Amino acid sequence: MNHSIHSADRATHLKIVVVALVAAIGIAAFGISARNNADFTQTAQTNQVIKAGKPVAITSSGTSTVR
Repeated sequence: MNHSIHSADRATHLKIVVVALVAAIGIAAFGISARNNADFTQTAQTNQVIKAGKPVAITSSGTSTVR
Protein backbone atom coordinates (compact mmCIF):
# COMPACT_ATOMS: atom_id res chain seq x y z
CA MET A 1 0.00 0.00 0.00
CA ASN A 2 1.40 3.34 -1.09
CA HIS A 3 0.21 6.48 0.69
CA SER A 4 1.38 8.94 -1.94
CA ILE A 5 -1.16 10.77 -4.12
CA HIS A 6 1.38 10.99 -6.94
CA SER A 7 1.59 7.25 -7.42
CA ALA A 8 -2.12 6.52 -6.87
CA ASP A 9 -4.10 4.92 -9.67
CA ARG A 10 -6.99 6.43 -11.62
CA ALA A 11 -9.72 4.94 -9.40
CA THR A 12 -8.18 6.47 -6.28
CA HIS A 13 -8.07 9.91 -7.89
CA LEU A 14 -11.70 9.53 -8.94
CA LYS A 15 -12.73 8.58 -5.38
CA ILE A 16 -10.95 11.63 -3.97
CA VAL A 17 -12.64 13.94 -6.48
CA VAL A 18 -16.09 12.46 -5.76
CA VAL A 19 -15.66 12.74 -1.98
CA ALA A 20 -14.47 16.35 -2.31
CA LEU A 21 -17.41 17.22 -4.59
CA VAL A 22 -19.97 15.69 -2.21
CA ALA A 23 -18.39 17.52 0.73
CA ALA A 24 -18.43 20.85 -1.14
CA ILE A 25 -22.10 20.43 -2.09
CA GLY A 26 -22.97 19.58 1.52
CA ILE A 27 -21.14 22.60 2.90
CA ALA A 28 -22.73 24.91 0.32
CA ALA A 29 -26.23 23.57 1.08
CA PHE A 30 -25.68 24.01 4.81
CA GLY A 31 -24.41 27.57 4.29
CA ILE A 32 -27.36 28.56 2.11
CA SER A 33 -29.91 27.12 4.54
CA ALA A 34 -28.21 28.74 7.54
CA ARG A 35 -28.09 32.12 5.80
CA ASN A 36 -31.77 32.03 4.83
CA ASN A 37 -32.80 31.13 8.37
CA ALA A 38 -30.62 33.89 9.83
CA ASP A 39 -32.13 36.51 7.51
CA PHE A 40 -35.66 35.41 8.39
CA THR A 41 -35.11 35.51 12.15
CA GLN A 42 -33.35 38.89 12.05
CA THR A 43 -36.12 40.58 10.06
CA ALA A 44 -38.81 38.93 12.17
CA GLN A 45 -37.23 40.27 15.36
CA THR A 46 -36.46 43.79 14.13
CA ASN A 47 -39.77 44.63 12.43
CA GLN A 48 -41.90 47.05 14.39
CA VAL A 49 -45.44 48.27 13.92
CA ILE A 50 -45.68 51.82 12.58
CA LYS A 51 -48.89 53.65 13.44
CA ALA A 52 -50.38 56.16 11.03
CA GLY A 53 -50.25 59.81 12.04
CA LYS A 54 -52.70 62.61 11.36
CA PRO A 55 -53.86 63.09 7.76
CA VAL A 56 -51.92 65.68 5.74
CA ALA A 57 -53.30 67.78 2.91
CA ILE A 58 -50.91 68.15 0.00
CA THR A 59 -51.44 71.16 -2.25
CA SER A 60 -49.77 72.31 -5.40
CA SER A 61 -47.09 74.99 -5.24
CA GLY A 62 -48.79 77.09 -7.91
CA THR A 63 -45.98 76.84 -10.44
CA SER A 64 -46.78 75.77 -13.94
CA THR A 65 -45.01 72.90 -15.64
CA VAL A 66 -43.61 73.50 -19.10
CA ARG A 67 -43.84 70.46 -21.32
